[in-house]
Amino acid sequence: MRNKGFICCARVFTLFFVLFLGAASKNAFAFDLALIEPAKLAQSSGQWAVLDARPKSDWLAGHIPGSLSFSWKDYTYTDKMGRAYRLLPAGQLAASLGRMGINENTPVVVYGDAVRSMGGEGWITWVLLWLGHKGPIRVLDGGIQAWKDHGYPVEAGPGGSTRPVTVYKVRPRPGIDVKTRKLESKNRRFVLIDTRSELEWIMGRIPGAIYIPWTEFRTGRENRPLDRAELEKLLESHGINPGESVVFYCSGGIRSGYAWTVYELDGFTRARNYLGGWESWRLRGR
Repeated sequence: MRNKGFICCARVFTLFFVLFLGAASKNAFAFDLALIEPAKLAQSSGQWAVLDARPKSDWLAGHIPGSLSFSWKDYTYTDKMGRAYRLLPAGQLAASLGRMGINENTPVVVYGDAVRSMGGEGWITWVLLWLGHKGPIRVLDGGIQAWKDHGYPVEAGPGGSTRPVTVYKVRPRPGIDVKTRKLESKNRRFVLIDTRSELEWIMGRIPGAIYIPWTEFRTGRENRPLDRAELEKLLESHGINPGESVVFYCSGGIRSGYAWTVYELDGFTRARNYLGGWESWRLRGR
């Protein structure tokens, strides 16, 4: 009897442990990520570190007061193999953020524009979460064009951070990235989505990919991210079940980072961004 009781308890404990691990796994990449309206940002601007995803020249010409430039052009490079859009090492990114007064717990707002940021606001969001950001991240709905449409001011010139220098502690989340070897597998358990331009798609793509350009993940004159219903309609029109596991790619993770961010904003959490992008795929094995 004692043995039966022991076995029963052991089974109950095992079941509890499995359920616990499943719940932990499910919530391992729960992010504090959402949209923010211009009015809400204007009312609470002092609570946020604001990052501008546009080219630095655009930021210098006119930006949301207090915002700091964080363009992908300044934080990527071409490596010795000739692969463009390589992300700087995590330590260098963390050091730059720390000098801006941003650590892993800092509330951050990111914004771009209709065209020039090339989805960089989504790329910043993905990079921060890949680094392990724990604080809230908000994407300005409608970008700087919505900010201006509401009559809020912009300032020009090289403004600096008023936040004290801090240390950004990196705690990587590799699970939101995907490596080339996973894409080479013949037994993929995800949908692969190419977010590049039509010309890039025609010139060459990863076998088995579905083409949805990143520009279809936004809508309206202010290019606001698709809401959940709009995203579901877009995916279904390409034969994709909303919420299934997907991997986005572009040339080097910028435009696909935008698509990934929209997917996450709409409550779908089974997505990854191929940071290596087409640049890594075309040079694989060399």
